[in-house]
Amino acid sequence: MLGARARAGLHHYPGRVTVTSLTTVDGIALAAHARRRDRPRATVVVAHGFSASAAHTDVEALADAVHGRGFDVISYDARGHGESGGRCTLGDLERYDVAAAVAAARPGSGPVVLVGVSMGAIAVLRHATDHPARAHGPALAGVVTVSSPARWKLPRNARGLLSAGITSTPPGRVFAARRLGVRLAAHRTRRAPPIELVRALDVPLAVVHGLDDPFIPAGDARALYDAAPGARRLDLVPGAWHASGPGTVPAVLGALEWIVTPVGHPG
Repeated sequence: MLGARARAGLHHYPGRVTVTSLTTVDGIALAAHARRRDRPRATVVVAHGFSASAAHTDVEALADAVHGRGFDVISYDARGHGESGGRCTLGDLERYDVAAAVAAARPGSGPVVLVGVSMGAIAVLRHATDHPARAHGPALAGVVTVSSPARWKLPRNARGLLSAGITSTPPGRVFAARRLGVRLAAHRTRRAPPIELVRALDVPLAVVHGLDDPFIPAGDARALYDAAPGARRLDLVPGAWHASGPGTVPAVLGALEWIVTPVGHPG
């Protein structure tokens, strides 16, 4: 399941971006970007999709837009991606990456909102439903998923077959390392699908999905929305493809406003 249309090179970082590092509870060093404000409304953690990174053009554009709305933003290269160590497990152990980013929120910077894109959406849902991991961290205000699957089912088309081949076979893992820059774990545990995680959420959920997504059908977004037990929001974006991009940024910003503005969350 590809989380970005293409890889992007590193840029010159503007002064507001601090390049830093995080360490997960299982000892993985992560490269991270922090965008800080003097009086942030909250801290937003952005978890990117498969084959992207904190320096990917779309991820940077999203982080910049969120920062411009008054938030601290922490983004990072997930394990097995970019400048980070470890190996990618497609959203499972990536929950530890999310936890490390949450722990980097500054005291007094308000609650945390998690924004996860594709593979990152699986990771943020795993963290959000891991209540022991959340017990000693900042308050979690809500979760925004972008292009998240509901179940473990890829489309029966060329893209779906390619994704399965890349992530599930030895030649695919070699291709991912050489051509996509992703170091995949040879063995992974397939845990509960996102729809089961959503049912265990105790914070508001906003679901954002492109109507032109060729990997994950929009019906998965509706299924996640329907399964959420509490406050929920659904944005189906016409013309938007898979993962983050210009079409989904306004929907993500709207979802963040919905989560952090204390006017109630009608279902």
